[in-house]
Amino acid sequence: QVQLVESGGGLVQAGGSLRLSCAASGRTFSNYAMGWFRQAPGKERDFVAAINWSGGGTYYADSVKGRFTISRDNAKNTVYLQMNSLKPEDTAVYYCAADVRPQVSARFRWDYWGQGTQVTVSS
Repeated sequence: QVQLVESGGGLVQAGGSLRLSCAASGRTFSNYAMGWFRQAPGKERDFVAAINWSGGGTYYADSVKGRFTISRDNAKNTVYLQMNSLKPEDTAVYYCAADVRPQVSARFRWDYWGQGTQVTVSS
């Protein structure tokens, strides 16, 4: 089992920044890929970003490329999402997820999810 706990959400003005964190426990964090997703009211959950087990591969949705950065600190069992130049359309609940298959770098399968953290961007 893997437990994921997100933090760092909040209310920010358009153009501002937030950094989300997701703390993982339960398995060897450095072996598995992590991802961020978001879900706005009345919409489906969408992929935002992912990072492979080593941190050497990162992947982004087109809507956030150049504004968001995913990173990980394996010593702290934590993955981050740095969000800059935020827009009102970034408003959503943000979830982190884990693919616990060892050392996977593609075709991720998200087995575990956190409870989500709300991000609200005002115009």
